[in-house]
Amino acid sequence: MYSDILSSSDLVTLTQAPNLETLVSTLKESGYKPYLMEAEEKLHTPKRVDYQLRKRLASDYLGILQAAPGEAHAILTQLYRHFEIENLKAVLRGINSNASWERVRFVLFPLGSFSKLPYQQMMETGSIEQAVELLSKTPYYAALSYALERYSTEQSLFPLEVSQDISYWRALWKHVGMLSGQDREQARRIIGPLVDVTNLIWAIRYKVYHNLAEEEIINYTLSFGYHVRDADIRAIAAGMDIAEVVMRLYPDLENVENLLQDPQHGLPKLELQLQRYIVQKCKNAFAGYPFHVGIPLAYLLLKEFEIQDLTVLLEAKAAGLPAEEFVPYMVTISMTGENAVA
Repeated sequence: MYSDILSSSDLVTLTQAPNLETLVSTLKESGYKPYLMEAEEKLHTPKRVDYQLRKRLASDYLGILQAAPGEAHAILTQLYRHFEIENLKAVLRGINSNASWERVRFVLFPLGSFSKLPYQQMMETGSIEQAVELLSKTPYYAALSYALERYSTEQSLFPLEVSQDISYWRALWKHVGMLSGQDREQARRIIGPLVDVTNLIWAIRYKVYHNLAEEEIINYTLSFGYHVRDADIRAIAAGMDIAEVVMRLYPDLENVENLLQDPQHGLPKLELQLQRYIVQKCKNAFAGYPFHVGIPLAYLLLKEFEIQDLTVLLEAKAAGLPAEEFVPYMVTISMTGENAVA
């Protein structure tokens, strides 16, 4: 499966496609072919093509889950649940904006048989409160129902969304701790950086974009991590220089001070650097002893970043953008193929 990940030369070829139609035709020569062919007559928009590409990732997850034993199965299942969380967010946003089910359905990740959540029925209620009640027998209900009071007061989806995020990452880190031996160590090396980067970006966004108070930032972030500690998050919440904290944690990152002087444009670029750091950690998992849960975890995350880059490509080609405007926003090609593109 790892050998099927698109190479740097593959990605360079894709960036050179003159339009969306050519890009899709080129992708049909890859492992995405069967997923694109099944909806060949409907691939007219980036959103629909992206939906078909994500079916490939869903198929990979389900195949790996079917073969995974015991605690490995549990942590892989929890990793996969982040797509279910994102689907719930999309449905709640759809209800909040009075969107139709037809408008929302292809935004959702195609989880297939994995998810039994009543997304369409939730949309059809037209009510956030009633939609949450439909989840009463799911793992998501407790956190959502607890956050409903703040939603009712503020009429903002933020409390509902952050409650799900916090609950999800706590459960994922708990599953890492339940592993033993080589599995636990390798899972920490893969999931740890993912937890760290997610938490750090949350804290920075809350501080820079939303001007949240120190106590709120602490409440809406994680109190644990792998390399990023609670003290680091609290330092950002308390008003310590963010660039200083980031450079101490990640000394190899480039241009951090300048990026954070204009966070509106700089923070997305900082996030891309941190995502590339995660990609490298995933690639490192494939060197050495191969029989541990880090291998499927790393593969699935690499495939997810690949589809993230393909989504950028799809939107860019549909908009007719030149390579220099979109390649810097691709995670994997920037590590291996950017010079070739330039």
